Amino acid sequence: MLETLAAAPAAEQQAEGYADTLREILQQPATWKDTFDLLHSTIVQQRVAKAIEPRPMHIVLTGSGSSMYIGECLAPILQSGLGVPVQAIAAGTLLTHWDSVLPQGPGLLISLARSGDSPESGGVVSTLLAEAPQWRHLVITCNADGKLATQYNNDPRVTVLVLDERTNDRSLVMTSSFTNLLLGGTALLQRTRDAMVEDAIDQAASNVRRVFDTSSDSVAALAQRDIASVVYLGSGPAFGAAREGALKMLEMTGGRVVTMAETFLGLRHGPMSFIHPSTLIVALLSPKADVRRYELDVLREVSRKRLGLAKLIVGADVPSEVISVNDVYVDAPFATSNADTAAVLTDVVATQLLAFFRCLHLGCKPDAPSEGVLTRVVEDFAIHGASP
Repeated sequence: MLETLAAAPAAEQQAEGYADTLREILQQPATWKDTFDLLHSTIVQQRVAKAIEPRPMHIVLTGSGSSMYIGECLAPILQSGLGVPVQAIAAGTLLTHWDSVLPQGPGLLISLARSGDSPESGGVVSTLLAEAPQWRHLVITCNADGKLATQYNNDPRVTVLVLDERTNDRSLVMTSSFTNLLLGGTALLQRTRDAMVEDAIDQAASNVRRVFDTSSDSVAALAQRDIASVVYLGSGPAFGAAREGALKMLEMTGGRVVTMAETFLGLRHGPMSFIHPSTLIVALLSPKADVRRYELDVLREVSRKRLGLAKLIVGADVPSEVISVNDVYVDAPFATSNADTAAVLTDVVATQLLAFFRCLHLGCKPDAPSEGVLTRVVEDFAIHGASP
């Protein structure tokens, strides 16, 4: 099905409303290699060194919507590699409560943004430059012309990293922008033992191409079943991917499919009641065997209780008894030990395809599925100063 959709004439793809979204999903393996090469260029290494030296006491990742979930994916990866506290805080929360949620500086705020034009993004940077001057800023964006990339050029506390223009998705939903911004955030690990290696990127790209070639029809068939709700499960960095998967399904179906994201172990403490006979379970398994054992135990419990409609399982080394006849298993192995980032890239693409196919099945248009409720860049609104 994926091949047929991609081979349709451009005019037909535009009329059906999926041209941008499909192109941007499919281009991801190629753009990852370009982003990886960019991160290892001299100019980017110099900019990253300027941002993180001297090493900050704290790092905060921020953004809104999908960009916030990128931060949730990155926070445990960066903390492990850099050895400093790293957390993700939504831009809206920083805008309204920065003085009670921002750690005591000096620190580094990393703003992640596709367009860089969302009002919260600029509002947070401007506020903290004035009110928390001990904090430095690193902007990672897909848009060289956005406000975040251009507005603070004269302030030495702000460093800007702009990704390739192809990653500045035209579709309403973020797809290649999400995964490339995630990869861009690993630039801070370049001089650590946890630095991204080319083999890991190549493996992620290979996994995703195999999903496109051999698993997309199964994912499409799964998306056409009688699904009323979806629960997305992930642990550690993959919890951010689960949150993003839940948002993608919500956005692409215009809210017609109810979603929830939870950790595997967190599911056992109440949220398991969310799972009904028409609920699809999306399991994003950890590449770490010790973590995966817990995750597989939860899936066994779900199967034993006969919960849900079916499962979409993404990961490696899954025992056959965990996979039922109604399930779809996306085999995504990794040979490297530090595979969290590469695994999350694969997870996110699998959830993008699921939402894309469900959107088409419901008669929606993936490029603009919300019928005017949502816009590609959040509409402008007043940025209010602090209360006296």
